Amino acid sequence: MAKTVDFGKYQGLGNDFVLIDDRKGKLNLTQKQIRFLADRHYGVGCDQLMIVKNSEKADYRMALYNADGSPAEMCGNGIRCFSRFLMDRNITKKKALIIETLAGIVRTSIVGKMVEVDMGEPVLDGPQIPVNLPGRIVSRDIDTKMGKFRITAVSMGNPHIVIFTQKPETVDLEKVGAMLERHPLFPKRTNVHFAKVDDAKNITARIWERGAGATLACGTGACATAVAAVLNGLAGANVTIHQPGGGLKIRWEAKDNRVYMTGPAEKVFDGAIAV
Repeated sequence: MAKTVDFGKYQGLGNDFVLIDDRKGKLNLTQKQIRFLADRHYGVGCDQLMIVKNSEKADYRMALYNADGSPAEMCGNGIRCFSRFLMDRNITKKKALIIETLAGIVRTSIVGKMVEVDMGEPVLDGPQIPVNLPGRIVSRDIDTKMGKFRITAVSMGNPHIVIFTQKPETVDLEKVGAMLERHPLFPKRTNVHFAKVDDAKNITARIWERGAGATLACGTGACATAVAAVLNGLAGANVTIHQPGGGLKIRWEAKDNRVYMTGPAEKVFDGAIAV
């Protein structure tokens, strides 16, 4: 029997999400139901689904799923929307929140229309990202069926590779992104970013997200791109990452080795749907 689910539709720079409050623990969605909710023709439509859960370690726990129904560790744009959803639904009145994710504890702060997120320390060791290569992977050539690509690998709770190029707009994301996502070097697949350094404080990037495909923005990806630019000596530690959906301000603090992201989170609409 179908069940009716109340949801909120949110977006951060065009990266869109369906959010559901399940603090009572009664919602047990199957992978098929998640794919239905994410479907833009038959369901609500989203890049990722987020579910509010109770937590013993933090204020709340964020359960996160890709559009294909697979679980995900963390989403930068998503956790900003998650924080805004908690405020909009009067689930909390706290503007500073501690949120449990599969990538660990994440702290967010609502400042006006913006949300700042402490994204934690970047993971740079290959096997921990994970990548099937030893040590740091900075400007490393890899062989693929579509030729060689020079990658820099970073985890911000989920795996990313960044490829710097002068013309990211010419890359066929549907082919190249999909191929790199599932390359044997990446045991948990990977997010893929093609980036151009405009100057020391501005970078333009296009995104292929693991389990979602080409998207307008990716928060963890923006952080990974900023870190990769610093590692390659291409930009400073305080930059704006310009993605198709808009810009995110990223800073990598030397004093604590943590990455901070600031950007918008906006409600699109509320609704209910039978799943």
